[in-house]
Amino acid sequence: MKAAALFVKALEAEGVRSIFGVPGEENLDLVEALRESSIKLILTRHEQAAGFMAATWGRLTGEAGVALSTLGPGATNLVTAAAYAQLGAMPMLMITGQKPIRTHKQGLFQLVDVVDMMQPLTKYTRQIVSGATIPARIREAFRRAEEERPGAVHLELPEDIARDEVEDAILLPTEYARRPSPDDAALVQAAEAISNAKHPILMIGAAANRQRTAVALRAFIDKLGIPFFTTQMGKGVVDEDHPLWLGNAALSDGDFVHRAIDAADVIINAGHDVVEKPPFFMRVGRRTVIHINFSSAEVDTVYFPQIEVVGDIAHTIERLTDALTRQNWDFSYFDKVRHAFQQQLGQYADEARFPMHPVRIVSDTRKCMPDDGILCLDNGMYKLWYARYYKARQPNTVLLDNALATMGAGLPSAMAAKMVYPERKVLAICGDGGFMMNAQELETAVRLKLDLVILLLRDDAYGMIRWKQADMGYADYGMQFSNPDFVQFAQAHGAHGHRPARAEDFLPTLQRAFEEGGVHLIDLAIDYSDNHRILDEEIRRLSAAV
Repeated sequence: MKAAALFVKALEAEGVRSIFGVPGEENLDLVEALRESSIKLILTRHEQAAGFMAATWGRLTGEAGVALSTLGPGATNLVTAAAYAQLGAMPMLMITGQKPIRTHKQGLFQLVDVVDMMQPLTKYTRQIVSGATIPARIREAFRRAEEERPGAVHLELPEDIARDEVEDAILLPTEYARRPSPDDAALVQAAEAISNAKHPILMIGAAANRQRTAVALRAFIDKLGIPFFTTQMGKGVVDEDHPLWLGNAALSDGDFVHRAIDAADVIINAGHDVVEKPPFFMRVGRRTVIHINFSSAEVDTVYFPQIEVVGDIAHTIERLTDALTRQNWDFSYFDKVRHAFQQQLGQYADEARFPMHPVRIVSDTRKCMPDDGILCLDNGMYKLWYARYYKARQPNTVLLDNALATMGAGLPSAMAAKMVYPERKVLAICGDGGFMMNAQELETAVRLKLDLVILLLRDDAYGMIRWKQADMGYADYGMQFSNPDFVQFAQAHGAHGHRPARAEDFLPTLQRAFEEGGVHLIDLAIDYSDNHRILDEEIRRLSAAV
């Protein structure tokens, strides 16, 4: 058989069901092998979007999503998606084509050293130089992508290698690998620190966003009564309607949750990764931080935990739950913080102004979405409002990127989420800036006949940078642009377009879009004029008074 056919057989052995991408002439043998396989090729309109979709597939399933591109510009278009998956700990395999490596007649045309380019962005990158090595290379790529900490891997399949005749090689079995158990002495040290604390608090980070870990953390909280908060990428691991939830560290400082953090003498840190913006800054002698993660802490000037319990997070939390009993901890100040936070959280939820207030938009979104509904947020000013105000009820129901924090990922990630969970409501939330970076994938969503709703929050500017510009005292300059008619844009792609004209029209429009099915785009004008007053002044003043 051709090496390309063996390559596809190896992918099938790994359980691959879909590949996202844009092929080129260097991939044609691989494409032909895919045509005769059980794997579905999902043709996208840009390689970056294909990478975002593959990464989100990996994020939701734990199994590496697969993205395909040709050589040169196709491969370079995967760079942002590679960084997105690598920083966000999402398992993804990228397959790129290449010119023949033995002899070719095109000189340096489209020639880029893709393996070298991918080196700093991946856990593993190799050029395949012999068809006989394909089973081993693919097994190793998937193993590296999926083992903790997950991330991006890359294989380059040159055109002449793909065309070579090879023997029907034995495919390597996917092994069962046990995750490491925590060290007993470290567990004892952590348990003693928690027991001896006066005001312990639990922080839930991105690496804890696993179903089994969520169950273990809920049992830990319910047994011990220790209050908790989350990072942005830890949202929903434990139901944020829980009476011990203290909020989300959406803002860098000055929020109610930071008052609780300041009062804590022990922080139990489950699954934090320093790729996320720090939810708190450590200072020598200030408090004890217990690092619980699959791997040891990456020490930084703002993060240097005193106790590390390395191993499977769920197993570690289960062991701590068994080892601990409720102590005479004092959570009275945390209770005051929570009460004040919940009071403030309800403000502006019924604001009638139009363009709409961000809090009203978040509130109406929460009313429409079921507990298992999935929000896929692009990157923009609205992400802070959703992270802080939207109460996530289940793990991985708020997909946001607080690692690379790239624009353009919202729509592709929502498309992948809908493919993984076709029975669940999925809402892409994009700003006008981020949406236009991958707007072409609207055609892909329509072609795939997805039931998908896109909430496009329009302020005709790069809103987050404009807020930072104002916050730093600079003049309003260089951030505004014009937009197309998004309703007509949606309709031109075969989707449904909506433009609510009043605040009270938004919720029924959103509900109707989900009920009708198909692809719907809601062009909603948003009012960011309260960004500075609420996020920089009001929250800081109210929290400081607690």
